[in-house]
Amino acid sequence: MITLHHLENSRSQRIIWLLEELGVPYDIKKYARDSKTSLAPAELLELHPLGKSPLITDGGNTLAESGAIVEYLVDKYDDGRLRPAQGTPQQLSYTYWLHYAEGTFMPLMIVSLIINRIETAPMPFFVKPVARGIVAKVQAGYLGPNVKRNLDFMEATLASSPWFCGESMTAADIQMSFAVEAAAVRTNLQTDYPNLAAYLSRIHALPKYRAALQKGGPYKLMGAN
Repeated sequence: MITLHHLENSRSQRIIWLLEELGVPYDIKKYARDSKTSLAPAELLELHPLGKSPLITDGGNTLAESGAIVEYLVDKYDDGRLRPAQGTPQQLSYTYWLHYAEGTFMPLMIVSLIINRIETAPMPFFVKPVARGIVAKVQAGYLGPNVKRNLDFMEATLASSPWFCGESMTAADIQMSFAVEAAAVRTNLQTDYPNLAAYLSRIHALPKYRAALQKGGPYKLMGAN
């Protein structure tokens, strides 16, 4: 039996969705974030040295990292529906987007979250101009241009197909879902990126996605208002 160690408001929500799509039996063990720090609780350190979620146990296997978990579950339990056939252009796209989500895009979203917290954190009045000056430089010189370049790239990809790997949804879309949801917290997708907005609407309408929300509990990304 697979057990998913699920941290509220986190990347592990998409692993619930994947398990629902695969139709395999599983249990969920839920963890709440620390009320002061918003970090994962210390109990997760008992399962993995980094103490993070998502994390699954399956028989004698314990596995962390979203991408590694997706690959493991698809390799072991998928019937060919959630991964394109080997040797096809779609399979190459699948591999790319599966790793792009966490390797390229989510680090930008984490930096964005940190910058936002610095900008809004309480601090002595004489420090605020310095902090805001640093934030403005990071936004203008690095974060803003890079986020825009990536969102433009994702938007253009979805201009030619409804899913990131073509006409059919794959596990790469499940992996990308969190990235697009994180972008929606910080960007008006409806106005600026209509293809990404439509993509997110398609995801949110899927029965298995909605079932995963019911099982995972309240879902609100960190940084959302």
